Amino acid sequence: SALPEKKMIFMGLTVNKEDMNNLMLTPQIHYPLPGGSALITFEEAKVAQRIIEMREHTVELSCGELDELDQYRVRVQAVPVDILLPSALEVRLSQRSRSILVSELPRLDISKEALLDKLELFFSKTKNGGSEVESRKFLEDSEQVVLTFTEDGVAELLIQRGHIEVPIGKGKYKIKISPCMCGDISNLQLQPSRCPRTVLLLGIPDVLSAESMQDALEIHFQKGSRGGGEVDALAYVPAGRTGVAVFAEDSG
Repeated sequence: SALPEKKMIFMGLTVNKEDMNNLMLTPQIHYPLPGGSALITFEEAKVAQRIIEMREHTVELSCGELDELDQYRVRVQAVPVDILLPSALEVRLSQRSRSILVSELPRLDISKEALLDKLELFFSKTKNGGSEVESRKFLEDSEQVVLTFTEDGVAELLIQRGHIEVPIGKGKYKIKISPCMCGDISNLQLQPSRCPRTVLLLGIPDVLSAESMQDALEIHFQKGSRGGGEVDALAYVPAGRTGVAVFAEDSG
């Protein structure tokens, strides 16, 4: 299936040589929620399964917001939540020959743009082992900078030094120089997985405020006499709106 492009930064330490080709994935799935729906997660998987097997549920709305008696009950549909999880991932790595990765930068009271200027000024001088800088940028969600030079061979010599002392303002700071690696996903395999404790409720009419409807749903589905059980979390999306649920790995 077609997947959206996502820039990722891999940061870590290889402890054992045999682990160098292993990559651990921690999935974070964004699941769209339509209007008139609710996502409910129970503390026990058997409760969620029971709710799904019952399929249709009549929820009583014991709230003072409604006037007509026949509106005090609504019918909702309970369906399972199936998501796609990555089961295998292969990344083809390559080193950028003219680029270096600058890390262990000091935390200073200056803007990122000003810090980039200082780095470019330093590394553009041949006496510091550099040359003309073609581009510079901060990596997303990271305190690391990628510098790309116009000449071949400059990056390799800087990487061999490992660390270098750079004057910034009134101080001198030792920063780390590493190879700049980039990777492309060459193979990604997905497998369907069912959320064991979560149920999607559909067909919820827009007859109460969002807070009142959420409370009514939670009251109904936590009652054992109606097939429910202890509710861990519930999110309601009113009709005419959309939402997104984020699924992370269950540490329990």
